[in-house]
Amino acid sequence: MEPDGKTCIELYTTMLEIRRFEEHVAKEVFDGNIPGFAHSYIGQEAIAAGVCRHLTKKDRIVSNHRGHGHCIAKGADMNRMMAEIYGKKTGCCKGKGGSMHIADFSIGMLGADGIVGAGLPISTGAACAAKLEGKGNVAVVFFGDGACNEGEFHECLNLAGIWKLPLLFVCENNGYGVNTPAEYAMAAGDITRIPEAYHIANKVVDGNDVEAVHAAAGEAIARLRKGDGPYFLECKTYRWYKHFLSKELEDLRPADEIQAWKERCPIKAYEALLAERGVLTQARLKSIHRKTLQKVEGAYAFALASPYPAPEDALQDVYSI
Repeated sequence: MEPDGKTCIELYTTMLEIRRFEEHVAKEVFDGNIPGFAHSYIGQEAIAAGVCRHLTKKDRIVSNHRGHGHCIAKGADMNRMMAEIYGKKTGCCKGKGGSMHIADFSIGMLGADGIVGAGLPISTGAACAAKLEGKGNVAVVFFGDGACNEGEFHECLNLAGIWKLPLLFVCENNGYGVNTPAEYAMAAGDITRIPEAYHIANKVVDGNDVEAVHAAAGEAIARLRKGDGPYFLECKTYRWYKHFLSKELEDLRPADEIQAWKERCPIKAYEALLAERGVLTQARLKSIHRKTLQKVEGAYAFALASPYPAPEDALQDVYSI
């Protein structure tokens, strides 16, 4: 069953906002205007859009190093996101987190994490809290195929399974851990064989088909809210850029493979589908593109106009036990 027209437009708009935001960040990184590392989400937009469309502010998500798309899809303020990436005081984390550590607790975004797999234990705790609260809220964790080889991945699957936590594991399988193919690095072969070992319900979907992701995530999240325990969703996709944005890092993936996936662009494909259905007219398409560009340009202007943190700010928000 296809989504209603309003949902279709929202899914398309979210994907486009992620794409335009990431295009701007990529340009600024290559121009040397953004400090630190940044990992582009371009090519994977359908996953964040499809999953987060089902979530409320009370639901919590945890992201990874490639997390800008998850933040936007969850409803984070783009101005504050952009300011954070530029290291400005008005950023989500006051300029102290940067690209890989954006968080906004007010919308249930518990943060991205630069360490592979590190978001998994956090999301398990968030799901445990949701279960104890008993209000039907859920937790979602986004991670890549590379994180499936980390020890905490198995620990969290086990805990989520035995405690029947309302946790949705979303594996964004883009086929590579940096330059190492997943098919080489994973002895299990199919990723879903791992959650099956923990008796966790699972499904594999085309991560470039936003409606397929939306439908699968909707079914999974409905199960979580009913208390049926965790769910594992593997979304097969592909990142267009290198592991991180860099002129120096060599991309060892085959050029023809990269091009083939670009031709399967999730945004272009959905745009064509909505036009065919009559949901997306040319006038509406132009309006969405114009407003999206204005939003990104406005965020850029906000970031440029914002001050950097003062030296004394380094001692704020620092805690020890």
